[in-house]
Amino acid sequence: MNKDAADSISLGGNLWQIAAPEGRLVDVMVQRHNLPVIIAGIMVLRGIGIDDAADFLNPKISRLMPDPFVLKDMAKAADRIADAVIKRQKIAVIGDYDVDGATSTSVMRLFLHSVGIEPEVHIPDRDEGYGPSIQAVDAFKAAGAELLLTLDCGTTAFEPLEHAAASGMDVIVLDHHEAEARLPKIYAVVNPKRLDEDNDYPYLKYMAAVGVVFMTIVAVNRALREKGFYTPEQSEPDLKKWLDLVALGTVCDVVPLKGLNRAYVAQGLKVMAARGNKGLATLMDKANLSEPPTAFHLGYVLGPRINACGRVGDADMGNKLLCCDSDYQAQLLADKLNEFNVARKDIENHVLLSAIEKLEGKENKYPVAFVYGHDWHQGVIGIVAGKLKERYNVPAFVMSVEKDEVKGSARSIPQVDLGALIIAAKERGLITKGGGHMMAAGFSLEEGRIEEFREFVGEYVLSKIGDEAITPVVEIDAVLDAGGANAALADYLEKLEPFGAGNPEPRLMLKNVRIIKPSLIGVGHVRCILTSENGGSIKAIAFRVGDNDIGSAMFNPQGEIFDVVGVLRHDRWNGRSDVQFIIEDLRKAKNGRQK
Repeated sequence: MNKDAADSISLGGNLWQIAAPEGRLVDVMVQRHNLPVIIAGIMVLRGIGIDDAADFLNPKISRLMPDPFVLKDMAKAADRIADAVIKRQKIAVIGDYDVDGATSTSVMRLFLHSVGIEPEVHIPDRDEGYGPSIQAVDAFKAAGAELLLTLDCGTTAFEPLEHAAASGMDVIVLDHHEAEARLPKIYAVVNPKRLDEDNDYPYLKYMAAVGVVFMTIVAVNRALREKGFYTPEQSEPDLKKWLDLVALGTVCDVVPLKGLNRAYVAQGLKVMAARGNKGLATLMDKANLSEPPTAFHLGYVLGPRINACGRVGDADMGNKLLCCDSDYQAQLLADKLNEFNVARKDIENHVLLSAIEKLEGKENKYPVAFVYGHDWHQGVIGIVAGKLKERYNVPAFVMSVEKDEVKGSARSIPQVDLGALIIAAKERGLITKGGGHMMAAGFSLEEGRIEEFREFVGEYVLSKIGDEAITPVVEIDAVLDAGGANAALADYLEKLEPFGAGNPEPRLMLKNVRIIKPSLIGVGHVRCILTSENGGSIKAIAFRVGDNDIGSAMFNPQGEIFDVVGVLRHDRWNGRSDVQFIIEDLRKAKNGRQK
């Protein structure tokens, strides 16, 4: 992608880079799909090909999901699960304590329930640790389980899963985490990131675990149909009704919203708006979410509440809520999740402040925020790592020192692949276990190896980004006049939803505007009107800027002309609709003051 970089740092401390999409492709996109130039340019910048534009604008699972059996071991896995259903064998499920794990477990549990099987479900809490354990395996074996499914975990859990296989259980892994060259010696491993997977459908590697699980139940459903399982007495389930959970897990695991993932979320949001899942609908009510949900609501309203139980409460509570069919029980569970979320915020703030105190004012020879504490709740260290990464714009590693081991979480910047870093650390024996994606990872290690691990992480990151300070970059998708930021453009921008990883909400620059009628509202928010020299104007708001340089500039413009960066959205309230510009950053325009 060609970019025209600005030559000055903004008031938010960022370097602005204005994207320059290839003009020929934009012209073809405009002509073939009858789109405004700005929208066509944004799609080109997102890597959407001319022939893929229709699927991007109207994503359908029927077009974007390949035959599930393209994944290695899927045929074996689907056939074995179908046989277990037909023979009424006891099925055990081990999930994960995050939203992807909760939704993966819930989708499988609801499907099995629909075909007459009540699986035994175990969600490890954070004290037990991520993934299957020998203790959980032994408990399932003692309970008579013949088939063990691990969801959102298991790809590198060699010892416990091979122990399960040796005990006589068939084990199937349904996962999406980074794989090693070897796989556990078990019945089947379905994971689009297996190193021996074909590349005919590369976007399958982007799926969250819940997406892999949904593909699996599609395959199992077909196997059951072919085996004559469905009868007038045993009807075939409507798999689409669980797409709300697939969308929730996909958004909250921050996987790219491309290809099939985009269809999962687009269709899942429609299912969620119908409020068919009792527990999810109750949680939406508790969060005062009455409007049709968007990907934003999944990631920042519903997801944190479900995540909270795995962070500071009962790890299984999210799964229980999503599978709940009782109004009373749903109310109790949703209330409890809200309580956990409030507690999580308090704990998180304590750990974040402690981490900042440890980091600031001390020399650090590596471009890494690496910090640990003995009194830190391990349920919030991932969130804290994310906030440290945003604060310092370097990879962040946050660890909680427990009695028996150190448990850590990391968040990264685009230049450093954490999944690869964790695999390398495991191969060196520096950590006892771990896994993750490019931007996020979890791991465990012995306390005596913290400093050795620090050196390894520091050298690894240094080799990728060097030791110069990295200025945060704001990617700008298009430049326009304030008058062009209108309702018609906002309508077109909504056609690009759902927004998320891999398809961020388009960031626009309004050039040469004046800020008039600024007023402080709420806690540090500034509302104003942006006007241009040709008479165009738009309402705008900047959140949480009352105490920084952006807020100061908005209240003391003194005739200054600014360039403003942010996003354009409809502002719908009480049946009325207007447009509003959400200001994220600004800088003085190159032509300086108003004449």
